[in-house]
Amino acid sequence: MGQYKHLAGVALFAAIAALLPLITDNGFYLKVVFMVGINYLAAAGLNVLVGYTGQKSLGHAGLFAVGAYTAALLTARMEWNPWLALLAAGVVAGIFGVLIALPALRVKGPALAMVTIGFGVVVEKVVSEWQDVFAGQQGIYGVLPLSINGHIFDMREWVWLVLALGVATHLMMRSLLSGKFGRAFMAVNTAEVAAESVGVSVYKFKVLAFVISAVTCGVAGALVAQQNQYINSDFITFNLSIFFLLIVLLGGKSVYGPLLGALVLTLLDAFLARWPGVQHFTYGALLLFGLYVMPDGLSGTVSRFFTKRKPALSNRDIPLPSVSLRELAGARAIDVKGPLLQTEGLYKAYGGVVPTNNISIDLQPGHVHSLIGPNGAGKTTLLNILSGIIPPTKGAIRFCGESILAKPANQICAMGLGRTFQNLKLFADMSVIDNVKVGLHQHIRAGFGAYLFALPAAKRQEREATAQAMQVLQFLGLDTKAYETAGSLPYGLQRRVELARALATRPSLLLLDEPAAGLNPQETQELTGVIRSIKELGITVLLIEHHMDLVMAISDHVIVLDYGEKIAEGTPTQVQKNPRVITAYLGAPDDDAQLAPATFATSLENKHA
Repeated sequence: MGQYKHLAGVALFAAIAALLPLITDNGFYLKVVFMVGINYLAAAGLNVLVGYTGQKSLGHAGLFAVGAYTAALLTARMEWNPWLALLAAGVVAGIFGVLIALPALRVKGPALAMVTIGFGVVVEKVVSEWQDVFAGQQGIYGVLPLSINGHIFDMREWVWLVLALGVATHLMMRSLLSGKFGRAFMAVNTAEVAAESVGVSVYKFKVLAFVISAVTCGVAGALVAQQNQYINSDFITFNLSIFFLLIVLLGGKSVYGPLLGALVLTLLDAFLARWPGVQHFTYGALLLFGLYVMPDGLSGTVSRFFTKRKPALSNRDIPLPSVSLRELAGARAIDVKGPLLQTEGLYKAYGGVVPTNNISIDLQPGHVHSLIGPNGAGKTTLLNILSGIIPPTKGAIRFCGESILAKPANQICAMGLGRTFQNLKLFADMSVIDNVKVGLHQHIRAGFGAYLFALPAAKRQEREATAQAMQVLQFLGLDTKAYETAGSLPYGLQRRVELARALATRPSLLLLDEPAAGLNPQETQELTGVIRSIKELGITVLLIEHHMDLVMAISDHVIVLDYGEKIAEGTPTQVQKNPRVITAYLGAPDDDAQLAPATFATSLENKHA
């Protein structure tokens, strides 16, 4: 129903906008409307990069130039069909987007912005100074405009064309960003490490965001060159990059944000064009006002007036998955002989600090293994190595019979290794169910094209993903919280949401890093039951925990670390009685360390309280 309402709204907006050229034949007014559409096209892709993926770019005027000069050179110099030149402009701009992204994304934050500024400046200098090709300020004349059957578009038809392209772009962006790809972009923006751990390739999605933003910006540039039938270096300035970025920031990261930003700023730009000094001052003031008063942009402010909270789901509202939760969990299990995961001589050093020192462990399928040790023993470092977040200095790791040493975290996750984190790494601004659906990312097989064009395969797999996510939430008692914002939940429920997200990856091995941290006694007791239920699904668990009652209640096997070394392992009873373990925790001499198991557990609880 929501989809039909949206299409009806888009159709109504398009109909009203299409009437504008019939109301007036004033060339200035029509050109302003045309530029609203051009700025929207440029900002729609940039919104994916900046708003959704969180990558700052101040060089998109360069990509605008790539599109404009591609169309100009192909038509004016090589006499290409203008429609083919428009298509080529988008393709060439996309290629440049990749070329920028590959080196630029090896840096972050201000450094990334500086790289993109450098690209914009280089393009501006090239088109200004390379006279033989780009003609500098003199410019390229004779750019062929778009036409149909020999009829060259007049200004009204240019407005209708850019309106049609804008509507198509909006529908494609909405389809793309409301599904698997939009969730992945937002996950990358919120917590890159967590995104990698649930199977999202952070680098791939950053590059993809750059390409999307480059294509729409290149098409916008080509349309300007073709409509003017002329292009010169004065079109390409650093101010244009700032203008595009301001549209995105003022509009907000919603799919409607670029339209609102383009409408407001293009009209303002036209109104203030005769006062350049006032124009630039107004942009700066508007940006500061927007950042402080409307941090979510115009779209975020408007949506708060119209968005109603979704009601809790009843059982009859929950879509039914095609397979059971046990089948989902077991689908990733691989029949291996011997240990599910095995390490040999793992070593990791940071200068003189050695948090992992020659660690060799075997994790047996179907068991709950606990990893314990005093604070600073190297437990979390070991989990980070096993899950691919950090590489070891030396050693070997085999998971399901295959070495995973050189694999990135997202590929290790795809093999069936899921995890949670010591410090919560939720996608806090996303709903609970979307957090879990990010965990299903690698199991949603519909590709980029299916989502971009809203094909039935994408819709079908989204419905199935929703059903499976609800199934995981039901398993953990979170189904009534499905559409609440994850970051708004109490801490204990946030812990459980992170666990649900990890389970959605369909792990055969689940790494839990202090899942009881911050929980009250009742929540800790409930967690014990949850871990038992996970084990019953056939999932192997490796648990880091300081709550010894929980460890001793659920563990089949306990591994003890101290100063990065394995000092003991065995059953809970064996470990409780081990003199080296008692010494590590309590500092008692080996020959005097004879404590009853209950006293030992109580002492450990007190030590880590």
